[in-house]
Amino acid sequence: MGSTSDLPVMEKAAKVLNDMAIPFEMNALSAHRTPAEVEEFAKGAAGRGIEVIIAGAGMAAHLPGVIAAMTPVPVIGVPINSSLNGMDALLAIAQMPPGIPVATVAINGAMNAGILAVQMLAVGDARLKTEMVKFKESLKKKIVDANQALTEVKYDYKTN
Repeated sequence: MGSTSDLPVMEKAAKVLNDMAIPFEMNALSAHRTPAEVEEFAKGAAGRGIEVIIAGAGMAAHLPGVIAAMTPVPVIGVPINSSLNGMDALLAIAQMPPGIPVATVAINGAMNAGILAVQMLAVGDARLKTEMVKFKESLKKKIVDANQALTEVKYDYKTN
């Protein structure tokens, strides 16, 4: 993440990875204030066994793109709402030049970034694939259960 002020958003990705028993690193790195450290992280990521990087940043939000420029590892960008309702960060992350892709989730969408990272890793991991199937089924069950609970809500003119 660009700074620890991003932690309330980014911890949602960490929770997904943790719940799926996936080891991960968590760092505060700024493309503008610590560029040498960002370069060291990005260039060394693959060699340390990192297979997917989730990078969150607000405002100018260059962190995901800078990392993507320096590593062969797929990068998922999380635009963080810190100004302009997060649109500045969203556009900074999504509008990458040809050859430097960054998969981009919704503004403050760190949970989806975590899920996307797990899905990427599950391509070559049967355990994770099974866990993702269970997770998706749990999402379906939540809606089915919620719909059932709505049958208990009574109004004079409600027909179901």
